[in-house]
Amino acid sequence: MTTGRSVSLVTNKFRKKFIISDNKSVANWFPGHMAKGVKQMQNKLRGVDCIIEVHDARIPVSGRNPKFQHLLTAMKPKLLVLNKVDTVFESRGASREAGIARVIDLVTRKTGDKHVLFTDCKKGATDKHGVTKIVPTVVDLIRSSERFSRQEMIAEYSVMVIGIPNVGKSSLINALRNLHLKKGKATRVGAIPGVTRSVLERIKICEEPSIYLLDTPGIMQPNIKNVDVAMKLALCAVVEEHRIGTILVADYLLFYLNKMENFSYVSLLGLKEATDDINEVLLHMAITEKKYNLIRTPEGPRVWHPDFEDVAYRFIRNFRDGKFGRINLDEDLFNTDANCKQNIRIIKNV
Repeated sequence: MTTGRSVSLVTNKFRKKFIISDNKSVANWFPGHMAKGVKQMQNKLRGVDCIIEVHDARIPVSGRNPKFQHLLTAMKPKLLVLNKVDTVFESRGASREAGIARVIDLVTRKTGDKHVLFTDCKKGATDKHGVTKIVPTVVDLIRSSERFSRQEMIAEYSVMVIGIPNVGKSSLINALRNLHLKKGKATRVGAIPGVTRSVLERIKICEEPSIYLLDTPGIMQPNIKNVDVAMKLALCAVVEEHRIGTILVADYLLFYLNKMENFSYVSLLGLKEATDDINEVLLHMAITEKKYNLIRTPEGPRVWHPDFEDVAYRFIRNFRDGKFGRINLDEDLFNTDANCKQNIRIIKNV
C-alpha cells in the first residue's frame, strides 16, 4: 500500500490546474421555470420581512448566485444557512468550531454575509447548533432592521427561502415545520436538482411568533464560465453531472483530491499508488467491479468494453457518500488567500 509520505513525493507530477478544451460555458442550465421563478420572487418581495439563503456547506462560496444580492437581498435582512454541515465537519469538538470559524471568516470577506448558520437538516430538532437557532435568529434580524416598527411586535412574519438547486431548501422548511409545529412534510424533497418548480403558497413553520415561509425554485446563474465552480457544483449534485460529462466531473474530483493531498482513494479503490490519470482509475474500478458493456465494433462482432460512465458515477458517489472523508471543496480558496492564512494561524493558536 502507498503511504502518505511516499505519495507526497510524487505530488509534483500532478496537475496544478484543471483545464478543459472548451470552457466558454461549462454549465449552462437555466430551464424556463427558473426564469419564471426569479420574476415570481421579485413580485412577492414587498411582503417579505427576511430572506434565508440556503447553500451547500461543501461549497460555502462557490456557486452562490450573484443575482440574489442584486435583485432580492439588498434591501432585506438576510440569513445565510450553510446546510449539510455533517459532510464537512465532525459532529462536535474543537476542530469543528475552528473549521466553522474559518469558513465564516472566508464567507464574510468574499461575499459580505454577516449572519451565517450551519445546519444538518437530517437531524432536525436534534441539530442544536443549527436548525434550532434559525427562528430566533430570523426574529432578531427582523426586529433589529431599520424598517421594523415596534408596533409590529405581534404581527406575523413572512420569510422567503432562496438558493441554488439541491442545497436543501425544502428539507430546511420541513425540518423547521417539524421542530416548531410537530407536523410532517409540507414540501417535496428530492436528490435531483429542480424539484421545486414555482414559488409556493406560504407555509407556516412556527406559531409563536407566527412565521410563514415561501419556498422557491432553485435558481442558477444562466452561464457558469469558471471551470472550478462548475465542477464543484456538479460534484455536489447542484447540476446533474451528465450535463457537464460524468467522466469529466470524475476527472476533476481526482484532480482536486490530489491537489489537496487527499490520497484516501488509493486504499479505498485498491490502487497501487496515487495517479493523475482518471482513465487508470476508471479502468481499475471497471475491472475490480466487473462493469462492462457489450459494444458492436465497426467490423461487426460485439466485444466487451469497460463501462467508464458507470464507474465514473460511482467514483463521484464515493465523494458524496463521504468515503474520501469530510471535504470542503472551497478549501483551495484558503490556500490562495494570504490574509486568510494568517487568520487560520490565529485560530490554531487560540
